[in-house]
Amino acid sequence: MFSRPVSVLLASLLLLGAFSACGGRKEAASAPKSVNDHFEIKLGAQKVRLQIAALPDEVERGLMFRKSMGRDEGMLFVFPRRQPMSFWMRNTTLPLDIGYIDADGVLREIYPMYPLDEKSVPSRGRDLQFALEMNQGWFRDRGVRPGDKLDLAAVREALKARELRPEAFGLR
Repeated sequence: MFSRPVSVLLASLLLLGAFSACGGRKEAASAPKSVNDHFEIKLGAQKVRLQIAALPDEVERGLMFRKSMGRDEGMLFVFPRRQPMSFWMRNTTLPLDIGYIDADGVLREIYPMYPLDEKSVPSRGRDLQFALEMNQGWFRDRGVRPGDKLDLAAVREALKARELRPEAFGLR
């Protein structure tokens, strides 16, 4: 009835259909999250939707070229070790505030940053591990102050969802 190549092709298609119809079908693994994904993380009593910048190119780019950001959205920069911090606003047109956070997740310092200002905004502290950029006025408007804590367990889970090792960032 069919030539040999056609019957082999039909048999292959039927076999493929049978396997895909099996009840033991495996769910496709979800793709790892990226810097473009948001994670709900608490700072003090406030829930925020944060992007996680952890890889060197992500940290370098930050929020550059962004035209807008949601009211309770921001970017958390995660570093592998404690260090002094310094950020600037090259190619960043959004007015931002930056919060510097220590390795225990305690917010230590908050500073305003202005669009396209290339003057560095250094930290006073030398043992910081995270920086959080939010829309300017967010910390004040939400009553978030130095001493408030970042939910490090949620940061750890966000790093895992990105297929990054939290231990590489001092989070156990």
